[in-house]
Amino acid sequence: MELIKNKVYRAELVDYTADGAAVARIGGIAVFVPGGAVGDQCDIRIVKVNRRMAFGRIEQVIVRSKSRVEPACPHAGVCGGCCWQHISYEEELRAKRKKVEDALQRIGGLQLKAEAVVGAPSVMHYRNKAQYPVGQGENGAVTGFYRARSHEIVPITHCGIQSEKADQAAALVRRWMDENHVPAYDEASGKGVVRHVYVRVGDASGQAHVCIVAAAGKLPAQAALVSLLTEQMPSLVGIVLNINRKPGNAILGKKTVTLWGEPTLEDTLCGNVFRLSPQSFYQVNHAQAERLYACALEYAALDGAQTVVELYCGAGTITLAMARRAARVIGVEVVPEAVENARENAGRNGLDNVEFICADAGQSAGMLAQQGITPDVVVVDPPRKGLDDTAIGAIGLLAAARVVYVSCDPATLARDIKLLEAQGYTASRCRVFDLFPRTAHVETVALLTRDK
Repeated sequence: MELIKNKVYRAELVDYTADGAAVARIGGIAVFVPGGAVGDQCDIRIVKVNRRMAFGRIEQVIVRSKSRVEPACPHAGVCGGCCWQHISYEEELRAKRKKVEDALQRIGGLQLKAEAVVGAPSVMHYRNKAQYPVGQGENGAVTGFYRARSHEIVPITHCGIQSEKADQAAALVRRWMDENHVPAYDEASGKGVVRHVYVRVGDASGQAHVCIVAAAGKLPAQAALVSLLTEQMPSLVGIVLNINRKPGNAILGKKTVTLWGEPTLEDTLCGNVFRLSPQSFYQVNHAQAERLYACALEYAALDGAQTVVELYCGAGTITLAMARRAARVIGVEVVPEAVENARENAGRNGLDNVEFICADAGQSAGMLAQQGITPDVVVVDPPRKGLDDTAIGAIGLLAAARVVYVSCDPATLARDIKLLEAQGYTASRCRVFDLFPRTAHVETVALLTRDK
């Protein structure tokens, strides 16, 4: 059957894609439909047709899915931040578990089932980090989030998943811009000043930290900004300016200067105190991050006698949690600033059984082998693209009995598990964690054991 662009077809939605769109099958062809819920029976207008798939939009829901709910957010379907405001949280968790298990089976060839899907205690205001793009509207400065698949800012004053302190800070920055005639940066012309408002809050500490990302080395009316923020936000501990003059999608530039207070925010995770700069990686959902890391510790099965190596350790959040249960922990990270940050965090928490190496995974494996270090456990928490070839080879060379893989992308997790099979490893357990309610993103912890 050949689908015709702009024609309307009636079909039932039967699944979800990896990015959260619903799927209908019309004449044997998969049609991807944003904003749908499995079980909906809809009239779907075809908007694009490829050889093996098509894309559509819902014209009318004829029969509502039992999982469909009224969105709590007035911007649902317009803002590109959340894709699942319109389905129940139970359905969202079911979809996320299925997403992980499908990837493991389809890409990794595994029949591994998740032990559990761990839902978040709250689906509202859970994010401790907000990065608002700034634009110029008809009536003044606007902050919000980009419309899906565009760089058009949807003005948003209150976001249901961001911290209320972050929304407050963004409102104050808009007010300062309007009162002092500070222009927003314009991507097309390259003119203007303010590009993003970046706010971090500490769930445990209660602190707030504001970073203004600008295309200038100095802000106009800088004193007025500092005065307004500090007067209105008693939890604020620092205001910094990040300078980014380059065009493109990267939010942060390389240089950051402190305008007031501290250059970092402090927070506590898994019993360890961390100082976080705007560049520091830190899980955005504090409550779920503690559960995620507790699972990683459980899978590592530490009793105080083991040596642990963590690849992609960043600022050491997992490394330090492991150090409280192991004899020795070695963190490996290729970014020098992150390594320095990790060392400071270890010293701040009085942990003297942990060390950090600035190297890539392949280099570190060779260095550790030369020193005769044979870890009992290897932990990896790579970026969304997963492990690179050197990391796969390093894990094989280190030959630890256990590998604990913390993943933010089921597809690359499944691919890497398959590659690690050639290194003698078998995946035996996995657990799914929802750190990003109302979005399609999901975290997984998997345990791989080495064949004797």
